Amino acid sequence: MKIKELLLQCQKEGTAVLATNFYNFETLTAVMKAAQAVDAPVMLQLTRSSIDYMGIDVAVKMARQAISDYGLQGYIHLDHGGSIELVQRCLDAGFDSVMIDASEKPFAENVETTRKVVEMAASYGVPVEAELGYVAKLGQEQGGGFTTPEEAKTFVDETGVDSLAVAIGSAHGFYKQPPHLDIPRLKAIHAATPVCLVLHGSSGIPHDQVREAIANGIVKVNLATEIKDTFMRALKQILLSTDEIDLRKVFPKAVTPVVDLLCGKYRMVGTARK
Repeated sequence: MKIKELLLQCQKEGTAVLATNFYNFETLTAVMKAAQAVDAPVMLQLTRSSIDYMGIDVAVKMARQAISDYGLQGYIHLDHGGSIELVQRCLDAGFDSVMIDASEKPFAENVETTRKVVEMAASYGVPVEAELGYVAKLGQEQGGGFTTPEEAKTFVDETGVDSLAVAIGSAHGFYKQPPHLDIPRLKAIHAATPVCLVLHGSSGIPHDQVREAIANGIVKVNLATEIKDTFMRALKQILLSTDEIDLRKVFPKAVTPVVDLLCGKYRMVGTARK
């Protein structure tokens, strides 16, 4: 099953794919162990920073081998592709889906850039995600710039994009104030366009709000910050209590809390089969 088919199936069933970023072997292992434990499909996301850190060939081969080793239904996705050049590299590297993020550009430029990527990806048979509205990134102020149903419909119609990350009150990173998703807005966007809708910045959002978002059209939920935060917090505690220098003995202990976190998240989105 291709990723677009999976998202459409989730749309029909009222569930969502949990799309998880990974940063190294340990965080990749945590994702795979959790998904295997609950029998859920995996969508492994890579940003430019992670690609620059691991190298695109190494990252893709790690991900493909892990999917095979754990016997899971799995996909590799470019998260927040900031340029057409990066998207092209990822298409050539065999990514299953790509995101072009021109959301901080004027509407017309976002449309033009996204349309170019959709045309590029079509020859590879790869679906494209884009973002519309203001979803605060790390260090940016939250609030304002929400996606409107009218703009969402126009954007989808003019670009032919397969999925759309919408701004309904979430933010990347942790929240300075308790998050409150604008569910009526999401419901209106979902009614305005049949495109697959994506929730970015799910770290720290209460599970009941995420489930309500899924019930109103979200079919892909991105998770990144909580993964690396959980791993690093565990690792710091372990390092304070040991003189062990063999990282092969130390790092695996920090994987376990991430697995526990992710098992709960897979169950939250509804695609865990056990």
